Amino acid sequence: MDLSLMAILGQVSTYPSLAVIIILVLAVTVISGATDAPNAIATAVSTRCLTPTQALVLAAVFNFIGLVGMTYISTAVAHTMFNMVDFSGDTHQALLALMAAMIGAIVWGIVCWFAGIPASKSHSLIAGITGGAIAMNGWAGVVIGEWAKVIYGMAFSLFAGFVLGWLAVRVIERVFLRADRRSSGKLFVATQDVCAALLSFLHGAQDGQKFMSIAILGIALSFGMESADQAGFPFWLMITCSLAISLGTFLGGKRIIKSVAMDMVKLEKHQGVAASISTVITLFVSSITGMPVSTSHCSTSAIMGVGASKNVKHVNWSIAKNMVFAWVLTFPCCGLIGFVLAKLFMML
Repeated sequence: MDLSLMAILGQVSTYPSLAVIIILVLAVTVISGATDAPNAIATAVSTRCLTPTQALVLAAVFNFIGLVGMTYISTAVAHTMFNMVDFSGDTHQALLALMAAMIGAIVWGIVCWFAGIPASKSHSLIAGITGGAIAMNGWAGVVIGEWAKVIYGMAFSLFAGFVLGWLAVRVIERVFLRADRRSSGKLFVATQDVCAALLSFLHGAQDGQKFMSIAILGIALSFGMESADQAGFPFWLMITCSLAISLGTFLGGKRIIKSVAMDMVKLEKHQGVAASISTVITLFVSSITGMPVSTSHCSTSAIMGVGASKNVKHVNWSIAKNMVFAWVLTFPCCGLIGFVLAKLFMML
């Protein structure tokens, strides 16, 4: 199957809604790069291992490398995303339903932004396409076996991030108990820089693949493929989505780096290393196993674990409460918006 850019442009002339879907995917990818990617390097900034400018440039570069690189290593997250729903049926209506789902996710993101609800764009996207799939094919539009990985990912990101953060800082403090403070400080700075690069790589791998998978789903539907797996990942799409997420990261600006670390607990350099290593492990395992997770939530959980290892009173537990509150609201509300919009669009 020819999935070159020219071939896709040819499909757009037949299905204009495909162009809207791709544009919306790129827009959401840019927004994710601007608002979510900075969380991957927030700890390095809060511990003064990197300046905001250095961190943003590093994040932009490694977000790009992460999306392209991880796509060649593993596409597990992307496969979970486009296998968790079934838009089979009339191609025109399926594309309209998918377009409605994307718009629903964006609308919910705007609502949350105004209301101050810390909703994940990844979860909004998942809920939106689920609502669109249900509007298209009823509950048969949801593939429970694949969708369950979303629940696993939510539980894993909270539990693994917290536990690994707690353990990592304990191990580091034990190992460097009698180490020279200046020498160990230099080591922690270098380690934190490496972790910031790895976190940016994995953010690109996680969020980039999620958004790219929606574009692939739309392309597969327009060509009448039975499965999005048949479409593969055209190089032009990988590069375009990579540029979008990196552009968003770079344009996000220094003011976007509102460090989760600063909001919850003041971290020393060794604690920042522990939190970053824990987040890297959590994101890597999630990416390889195909569990869609929120980078921000993984980082938040790890920082909470690090703070709790010293004193549970040093942690702002309302952050976790707000996270769960966002989950409880995002899935039904965003799913309902996607469902209603899909029904309306399919009536046109």
